[in-house]
This record gives sequence, structure tokens and C-alpha cells, in this order.
Amino acid sequence: MEWFNQPWIWMSAALVLAIGEVLIPGWIFFGFAVGAFFMGAMIWIGIGTGLSLAWSLVIFAVLSLIAYVGMRQIFGIRRGQVKIWDRDVND
Repeated sequence: MEWFNQPWIWMSAALVLAIGEVLIPGWIFFGFAVGAFFMGAMIWIGIGTGLSLAWSLVIFAVLSLIAYVGMRQIFGIRRGQVKIWDRDVND
């Protein structure tokens, strides 16, 4: 079995990315952490064990994108919320 088909690799990457999100907040690393977690879970239950590195990365990217879009819907700008500018850009 190749290294990228190990669930502990993906779970470790998810943990490192989640720690990175705590240290540098901004909802940037959290989508990747969720994608890595679900990729590890898929491999753990046996869905992605025979994939090549390229397909593993594509599935990881798609899972991360879905997680990011979902978080944007949940935590993003609310409907009807207006940006209030209290100072001029040139000040």
C-alpha cells in the first residue's frame, strides 16, 4: 500500500491544518482540514484505497471545496447584511 492511501496520513494532515487554522484564523485552512479528514475517513472505511495519487488529490480538492462552500453558506455574510464604511480610504 502506498503512503497516500494510509488514513493516518490524511488524519494527521487534517490535524495539522486545523491547528494552522487556530494559529492563523480566517477560514482558510479549515476547509482543507475538513477535506483531509473526510479523505482519511473514506480510505479508512475502504472507499479510496486503490486510488492513484492524482485521483486522491482530486478527491481531496473536491471535498475541500465542498467544505469551504458549505462553511461560506453557514458562516459567511448574512443576507441583508450591509457593509458600513466608517472611514475614507484616503485617510
